[in-house]
Amino acid sequence: MADIYPKAKRSQIMSRVRAQGNLKTELALVKLLRQHHITGWRRHLKLFGNPDFVFREHRLTIFVDGCFWHGCPKHSSQPTTNRAFWKKKLQMNKDRDRFVTRTLRQGGWRVLRIWQHELSKRAEARCVERVRKYLRP
Repeated sequence: MADIYPKAKRSQIMSRVRAQGNLKTELALVKLLRQHHITGWRRHLKLFGNPDFVFREHRLTIFVDGCFWHGCPKHSSQPTTNRAFWKKKLQMNKDRDRFVTRTLRQGGWRVLRIWQHELSKRAEARCVERVRKYLRP
């Protein structure tokens, strides 16, 4: 479907849209952690890269990555309009994710990245097991 606005107007409109985080996926993980009695986590601690969850005692950070925004190899898709912009934008997101992961690991943190699709009912047992594995001494 063609855009009803000219390119300059669409750009102006989109520049006013502010990120609201990934609240839905974060809350899905909160629900899983609580259902499985996994404790010791805090959300949104001030730490490099802004992890979604931090287990300070275990020096573990968890990021919940949206399949579109972070380039999931299974579910990501490329928009059909303004391809050059989106290709660059999504690649920058992936590069930033790698940099954040590397920096946290160099600082002695373990990093677990969970894809949005891993929070589905079918995959939740695997997801919980991954978290538990990272929490084992």
